[in-house]
Amino acid sequence: MLSRIAESLFWIGRYVERADDTARLLDVHVQMLLEDPWQDEDLACRSLLSVMDRPAPDPPATADRDYVLNMLAYDQMSPSSIAGSLGAARDNARRAREVISTELWEALNATWNALAAQVDAVPHEYFSWVRERGAVVAGIVDSTISRDDAWQFLVLGRSMERADMTARLLTTRALAGPDGPSWTTFLRSCGAHEAFLRTYRGSESGERAAGFLLVDRLFPRSIVHALNQAEECLAGLEPVTDRAALDDARRHLGLTRTALEYRPLAAILDDLPDEMEQVQRSCTAASDAIRRRYFRSGAPAQWVGEAL
Repeated sequence: MLSRIAESLFWIGRYVERADDTARLLDVHVQMLLEDPWQDEDLACRSLLSVMDRPAPDPPATADRDYVLNMLAYDQMSPSSIAGSLGAARDNARRAREVISTELWEALNATWNALAAQVDAVPHEYFSWVRERGAVVAGIVDSTISRDDAWQFLVLGRSMERADMTARLLTTRALAGPDGPSWTTFLRSCGAHEAFLRTYRGSESGERAAGFLLVDRLFPRSIVHALNQAEECLAGLEPVTDRAALDDARRHLGLTRTALEYRPLAAILDDLPDEMEQVQRSCTAASDAIRRRYFRSGAPAQWVGEAL
């Protein structure tokens, strides 16, 4: 597979997942501001922008809900926003058109074409539409693409972005403190509430809810499950043949996964923001390692003379 095609597939997975998870995070944030009129809106919005690595306005200007929505939901020029991510996913699909299925291209193209009409909707309806389109794309990826390298790169990008964004979601809950949204709200935003209730037989607690999103091995949106899926994709792309060697991307992801999976949950929750920052750093380092290994599009061209 050409490196440019592999890179486009990888970023299709990342951008679609980024739009989906950003919609879930913003839905919780907007609901929090609506439910608590005494919430310091400027402080809450600046905290969210910091978690999402987006700039906040300089004082005395304030960061309010409209500023956050324009920055993270509607800005079509920024790949960090929902609209920008959907546009970038469609552009990458166009570059990899000869590899992806017709159904996947039509889903991404139809999503982009319908985006302008959805931007004017109520935020909650907009976020619901983004989640539905993300589910459609994920279903098409899993049902119309052979489990070859194309599928591996798509799911690799999706899994790494999911781990990163779930870490950001948990960071916002930790920073909000006791006045923030309930864990039930966060579980619902991840589509995890019913699975959580079945797992723990209806017994809810903040520690169990956090643990479910952190280390549950069976729930697909937990950080541990996403990291494990990313490792499996890397193994599918390049199985380990030398028992003494392991590529950098798998090393970064494996160290982070095991640090979460085999430590007491209480030790992770005691310093949750720093732990989640480490997850984000590992995903960034693994992404850089994948780019160096597979996406050498910036390598200088060299002429090789014909052998005589």
